[in-house]
Amino acid sequence: MFDEITFDKIKRLPKYVFAAINEIKLSMRQNGEDVIDFSMGNPDGATPEHIVNKLCEAAKKPKNHGYSVSRGIFKLRLAICDWYKRKYGVDLDPNTQACVTMGSKEGYVHLVQAITNPGDTAVVPDPAYPIHYYAFILSGANVARFPLEWNENSELCYERFFDNLTRVLRESIPKPKFVVVNFPHNPTAVIVYKDFYERLVAMAKQERFYIISDIAYADLSFDGYKTPSIFEVDGAIDVAVETYTLSKSYNMAGWRVGFVVGNNKMIDALQKIKSWLDYGIYTPMQVAATIALNSSQKCVQDITNTYKKRMDILVQTFCEAGWEIQPSRASMFVWARLPKQCEHLGSMEFSKRLLQEAKIAVSPGVGFGENGEGYVRIALIENEKRIRQAAKNLKVFLKQF
Repeated sequence: MFDEITFDKIKRLPKYVFAAINEIKLSMRQNGEDVIDFSMGNPDGATPEHIVNKLCEAAKKPKNHGYSVSRGIFKLRLAICDWYKRKYGVDLDPNTQACVTMGSKEGYVHLVQAITNPGDTAVVPDPAYPIHYYAFILSGANVARFPLEWNENSELCYERFFDNLTRVLRESIPKPKFVVVNFPHNPTAVIVYKDFYERLVAMAKQERFYIISDIAYADLSFDGYKTPSIFEVDGAIDVAVETYTLSKSYNMAGWRVGFVVGNNKMIDALQKIKSWLDYGIYTPMQVAATIALNSSQKCVQDITNTYKKRMDILVQTFCEAGWEIQPSRASMFVWARLPKQCEHLGSMEFSKRLLQEAKIAVSPGVGFGENGEGYVRIALIENEKRIRQAAKNLKVFLKQF
């Protein structure tokens, strides 16, 4: 009798592509094998000491032990707006244009739930971080995709992007209501400049769609590149929101602190749905996050420098081992085309064999969408010694081809 009861929403989700890699990785570790793990974007460094100390101090105060505020305590929302003012010269209202979230992923999903009607269409370039697609699918919406294209400097090809977006806007029924962008991009590490957002905002106003911009990796940029915010563009507040997380910039992934800022109407919807669904983040964590945003940002630069050094070592040693990889200009990832001698395997089979035979875990590109095929994502979450060991293992692995 109960077999006839179905959960149709969950049926819309595919089998998690990364599950196969995770299962092999777990089995190998249970057997005592040492896996060098570049597969998940989980920072390996410690949260800066001054942030941890503030958490401990705040946790000792009984007044902080009760329910918090679902949209975030005022001082943290104010710190978020001050951060935008210092970093981008942007003025935001902490009451109507900022909402604290449990990392950017939760904020993104709840935002989509709040603003999406069944049957709506959203545009998400492919490849993409999987939740960027599936938050809409879980909310009963449809997703239109087009290939993300970039040049040899990991810069987005603007003309191809806007040509494809124009085509999708014309061909999709119903006409898309939302466009999702994510730069620096996960998984490809592709970057954009302010003029990209100027064109996108102008198109949003003309074609009447909202923009959701994810800048989770905004602080992790190299060689003089600075990530822009969409709100540096005049009038962007009319059509856009932006999501950010403290996970990467401050090594606070497990703390689950992020935020969404921007358009009053969309932020109001997010605040309202969160008031029904949660009681907010533990107050001492929000107090510590306030200190993170307001105090010296030297720790962010130190973390960025660590990723840059790891990337340089990985690109050099992997190249010497026989795998030529282009360096990234931002994020904590390297998006690597499969070695020429392994292209016939495809990203999933290559990732499995690299794990089983060389003990190196990476994320297969196909897990980020069909246009990710032929690539793998390498997260810079192992130290320099481990990276050099991975290169030695890689060299032996590639000899068979």
